[in-house]
Amino acid sequence: MDAENDTERNMDGESNVRRRSRKKSMTGSGAKEHKGQLESLQQKDPDFYEFLKEHDQELLQFSDDDIDEDLDADLEDGDLHVDEEATEHEVQGKDKKASKKVITTAMVDLWCKSIKENGSLNAVRSLMKAFRAACHYGDDEENESMEKLSVMSSAVFNKIMLTVLNEMDGILRKLLKIPATGGRKQIVTDLMATKQWRTYGHIVKSYLGNAFHILNQMTDSQMISFTLHRLKYSSVLLAAFPSLLRKYIKVALHFWGTGGGALPVVSCLFMRELCICIGSGCIDECFKGIYKAYVLNCHFVNAVKLKHIRFLSNCVIELLGVDLPNAYQHAFIFIRQLAMILRDALNTKTKEAFRKVYEWKFINCLELWTDAVRAYSSQSDFKQLAYPLTQIISGVARLVPTARYIPLRLRCIRMLNQLAASTQSFVPVSMLLLDMLEMKELSRPPTGGVGKAVDLRSILKVSKPTLKTRAFQEACVFSVVEELAEHLALWSYSVAFMELSFIPIVRLRSFCKLTKVERFRREMRQLLREIEANVQFVNEKRMSVSFLPNDPAASSFLEDEKKSASSALSKYVITLRQRAEQKNNSLMESSVVVGEESSVFGDEVSASDEEDAEQDEDGTAAFSSSWLPGNDKIKQEPTETKGKRKKHRKEKTAVDDDVVEDLVLSSDEDLPSSDSPSAGKIAKVVDHSSPKQNRKPKHKTKRLKRNTQGKK
Repeated sequence: MDAENDTERNMDGESNVRRRSRKKSMTGSGAKEHKGQLESLQQKDPDFYEFLKEHDQELLQFSDDDIDEDLDADLEDGDLHVDEEATEHEVQGKDKKASKKVITTAMVDLWCKSIKENGSLNAVRSLMKAFRAACHYGDDEENESMEKLSVMSSAVFNKIMLTVLNEMDGILRKLLKIPATGGRKQIVTDLMATKQWRTYGHIVKSYLGNAFHILNQMTDSQMISFTLHRLKYSSVLLAAFPSLLRKYIKVALHFWGTGGGALPVVSCLFMRELCICIGSGCIDECFKGIYKAYVLNCHFVNAVKLKHIRFLSNCVIELLGVDLPNAYQHAFIFIRQLAMILRDALNTKTKEAFRKVYEWKFINCLELWTDAVRAYSSQSDFKQLAYPLTQIISGVARLVPTARYIPLRLRCIRMLNQLAASTQSFVPVSMLLLDMLEMKELSRPPTGGVGKAVDLRSILKVSKPTLKTRAFQEACVFSVVEELAEHLALWSYSVAFMELSFIPIVRLRSFCKLTKVERFRREMRQLLREIEANVQFVNEKRMSVSFLPNDPAASSFLEDEKKSASSALSKYVITLRQRAEQKNNSLMESSVVVGEESSVFGDEVSASDEEDAEQDEDGTAAFSSSWLPGNDKIKQEPTETKGKRKKHRKEKTAVDDDVVEDLVLSSDEDLPSSDSPSAGKIAKVVDHSSPKQNRKPKHKTKRLKRNTQGKK
């Protein structure tokens, strides 16, 4: 009975102490009085104090920081604002502004120390409240009295951001009892049904939600890069918040397409980590979003922008490699859309339909899928896309067979050669090249003077005066020689090389007889000598074999020579590549920062990302300015005035001589039409603007001649 009475007395005493401590915390009394009560309790009733020490250790570990933290309102799970119910229990008669607690760096250090040494949950909550105050600094000025914490200086803001971004991922993983790194969506899905998630889930959402808010406020690309880099490690936790996940994907796509410096690389790696960790929950949205962002960023191409577009293409290809079966479905749909646009041009044969094909967006999309098939040609899924893609590229090359579109045809032929090399499939491109040599613009001597050097990589169409220049003819003929040599060198070890090269040899000899340009004749004779030497080399080896052409043993013909690249054409192609590289380097006057060092996206980028993580792990270089949120939004490009816009349009049309429309990314029902009013307007611009400019000088010259005749 005595034991039962003692137990009841202990329970009653414990409830009284809890009630008094709760009442003190609700009324906002100081921690000193509470500590004094606990000390007197230890002296008066040591047995009960030992009972509390065993069963309620947290009640005895009470400090001033804990009292202040209890006075602060908890973050709500839904909208990440301060709990309004906490403000109703504040001490009456005190000014609300006086209850604000100014955050200092010492307080942040104290919270971090408490988290590392004791794992204090109260310190974690206080740190998250400070993080929210830092992210929303300058927002909601009308409800400023609701905030219990405030950031007064940029040094405190930088300290809070660095501390939370560097430490919070490890803290959350320890609280939720999940692996320290990595993880998959299934782990988070199973975790959402546990007690840990019900207890700490609102902290996770507070961290990810406030971090997203500050991303939209930041203006410095280095800050954004570091923030995204740190959030990448917590990307698996976004599986619990689908709406927030979609917002992160959207902002990452925005930074990838418009950011500068290292931001596009970090954004691509962030999306790649999302696809790996979360899987089907975000892969479709990432694939569609990054492809549309790529299309929007390749409207125009020049010598400076080539590497940047190449970098964007490599980012898309790297992201597709995360889930190749799913990527095949998207690639098939996008390639089919390109085929529909080409089919409409072949059927209608209007300028508007042709223009939708002969624009930079269409060609860059073809090059993107060509590179994707090359990168994953060993996979059975992507190798099946080579045939429809080859048919589309061949149709584009033959759509408008005029000399003005020779640069576009050469790009198509280059893509066909790359597909043939990667898939080891024969693609007949020699006829496309030999037909170009028979055009009168290349077989006759130039009548337009020497002209400026022409970079065929950065144009799709040339003007009529450029067709007659010596520089354009040389660039075209040398490019034909290079691509034809590439095509023949690919099959220079085939047992049927003599039959394959017969027609090209005949037509090249005919070109040498008909052309009146001696330097072209010398170039073609050199190519003919190399082809004939290769034919003799293959015939000598072919005389000693006994298998038939359709025998499977024919595939292993000259296998050793192919590995050593000992044929005449293989050696000749190496010299042509060196000459082309020197020519391209001389045409490049400058280069871009983004993508210059990472044009090959793969292991090199992963290694550079690890180096950046080692160098800027603390992020002091990123968060070292006096910037505070709430003043500036994301920097936007300044709007152009009407005069500058018109001048810019004139420069675009002068360089490209094309009017570019938006590439239609739609379903089967939304076929590109040529009856729209916008298409009619564009047709008027094309039909009337450029001819008038070319007619005026002719009329002036005629008038001058008449005047001079009258005077005579």
